[in-house]
Amino acid sequence: MLHRNTASKRWTFRAALLLVVSLAIAACGGGGSGGSEEDADKAGDTTGDENAGDPVAGGKATIALEAETGNGWCLPEARLDIAGIQVARSIYDTLTVPDETGSNFEPFLAESVEPNADFTEWTIKIRDGVKFSDGSDLTAEVVKNNLDAYRGKYPTRHPDLFIFVFNNVKDTSVVDPLTVKVTMLKPWSSFPSQLFSSGRLGMMGQAQLDDVNGCAENLIGTGPFTMESRRLNSYDKLKKNPNYWRKDDKGNQLPYLDEIEFRPIPELQQRANGLASGEIDLFNISSLTGSKQIKNLRKQFKDGKINLTESQDFAEVGNLMLNTSKPPFDNATAREAAALAVKRKDANAILGFGIPTLANGPFAPGAVGYLKDSGYKTDDPEAAKKLVQQYEQETGKKFEVVITAVQETELLKQIDLTKQYWEAVGIKVRVTTLDQSALIDKAVAGEFEAITWRNYPGLHPDTLYVWWYGKGNPINFSRFDDPEVNRLLDEGRAEGDPAKQKQIYEDLNKRMNEQHYFIWTSWAMWDVPRAKELHQVVGARPVGTDGSNDYTGLALGFDPALLWREK
Repeated sequence: MLHRNTASKRWTFRAALLLVVSLAIAACGGGGSGGSEEDADKAGDTTGDENAGDPVAGGKATIALEAETGNGWCLPEARLDIAGIQVARSIYDTLTVPDETGSNFEPFLAESVEPNADFTEWTIKIRDGVKFSDGSDLTAEVVKNNLDAYRGKYPTRHPDLFIFVFNNVKDTSVVDPLTVKVTMLKPWSSFPSQLFSSGRLGMMGQAQLDDVNGCAENLIGTGPFTMESRRLNSYDKLKKNPNYWRKDDKGNQLPYLDEIEFRPIPELQQRANGLASGEIDLFNISSLTGSKQIKNLRKQFKDGKINLTESQDFAEVGNLMLNTSKPPFDNATAREAAALAVKRKDANAILGFGIPTLANGPFAPGAVGYLKDSGYKTDDPEAAKKLVQQYEQETGKKFEVVITAVQETELLKQIDLTKQYWEAVGIKVRVTTLDQSALIDKAVAGEFEAITWRNYPGLHPDTLYVWWYGKGNPINFSRFDDPEVNRLLDEGRAEGDPAKQKQIYEDLNKRMNEQHYFIWTSWAMWDVPRAKELHQVVGARPVGTDGSNDYTGLALGFDPALLWREK
């Protein structure tokens, strides 16, 4: 599998934002088949832009985010949730982006990304003529320094989470002004997926890299916008980068908008009210925490009051993440009992409105590694009762659990239902709530027993290596060190044959489910409601010199360069 770029390759990216870590869903978080025929308000596969016409330049959009990014955007050291990455994607570009399959990665800031025969060396050709917002050139030297910063080998940068992403890199070197060579310790067939790293691996300007004290605030990227001003917990105001390197399929300069203002509004209902009143123009919402609101938004879309884009493509998975490094979930019997106790189908009937689809593992339909029958066990309270008793007899301990979650109304209803299911089989439950940034810090520090989570969209499975590999990996928040999981991740990373790689990741799917490191809930439906004048979140038209199809998932957000407003 080669990763070349020619004049026929697509130049844009509609969904560049994965939450690195973000709030997710409690264990009862819904299921069903993605909606029923009786749901007359369903938006379906529409983009909301079918009759929008051709894009026009100019205008402003005010976008509500679900959280503030308190520590700024010094990318190697930042702990960005989906809100922070949405802002980052407006300012920075990545070297690669996913294609329409979600498993292959095309060059973006790179012109080509090519391996040697055994995938132990990769040569990155940099696109010529690209400039950072401070006027400096994107060169091989700057790219090398960025890669070194992400892997903890650059003197002014000190990543704590990112360093594990590139622990297989032996060396980086500049071949010529536009060429970087990356040498591996072991074969790495899917390395281009990590140059995207779920939208987190933006290239920063050299001056920002070297800024010891101001890296998080003095932002220098090659992206479509630049940061004009910021007030913590109030707004981030961005203006158009007039020297942006991308154009659309008709040769028009991107971005279309002149300004974007991001506003952190944590409460979902406030975001919906802001759209209704015209105070904001756009926000995003997941079925994992907003199924009821999505149903209301579909009705507004049907009535012609708003625009709405909806997608379950390349879905991320909601889960209750279990900390396997401490009681009770360091015990396999306890993990299985917790999974079997949850009645997900009933929970969906009560709270899910049939919108999301029940998940049976980390790989959603269409993703490499997905299995219709993955062996995942749940919805068996009688068996759970016996396992609870077995756990208490074997350990001499009461089965007690603390669930940590973000204080979001719909989410807390789901958690309360999970609490009822667990207590019905003999598990004593206490719930504690935090704001989103504090919840992330708890996960990083391992200071939780069970925590609501949302992650793992359907990109290449090697992007999950950083979350699940053991051996002291600081990003494996569940903290399991499973030799079988480690082996399969290593084999999948090294394997260049897609058919063999597929089998490896299917085996990984089964192993994860056998061990119940996570209690899977549902695959997320993402919606982007917005003002009727705003267009082109995703899938509205081909953008690229060959008219190729773009990545259509919304789990990674959207590309702000393509957003445009009617005049």
